[in-house]
Amino acid sequence: MQYNLPMIWLSGLLLLLSHHVRLGGADVGTASVYYQPYTPTACYGDDYSQFPTSGLFAAVGEELWDNSAACGRQYLVRCISAVVPGTCIPGSQIQIKIVDRAETSVSKPTYYGTGLVLSNVAFETLANPNPGVAYLNVEFLQI
Repeated sequence: MQYNLPMIWLSGLLLLLSHHVRLGGADVGTASVYYQPYTPTACYGDDYSQFPTSGLFAAVGEELWDNSAACGRQYLVRCISAVVPGTCIPGSQIQIKIVDRAETSVSKPTYYGTGLVLSNVAFETLANPNPGVAYLNVEFLQI
């Protein structure tokens, strides 16, 4: 069997660079942050096993809620901009799990009307703390 080394090399290079490239087929929206208490949630009530040990989870706004079908969905999220330049952490991309509905969450978002309301751990993984920033412009892709 003969291997095409340039194609293998190119495939490897594309894989390495993929985290710097826009998520194909991704949506663009906004994300705010919410803080404890996180329970009970609209998806899983008081069950603490719903939360990933990484702390990377979120509530969703009405456009993503989908009559509770959003519960348990996973998204790749990346910060693309904020009101204050330099807020987004370059190259940072996270995977979050949806555990709640923003409209009914116990803890309220810092900015109403966003599509994603990230846990404080998720928000701080994407963005540098800045008191002037209530929300981020993000790119997100359901996986």
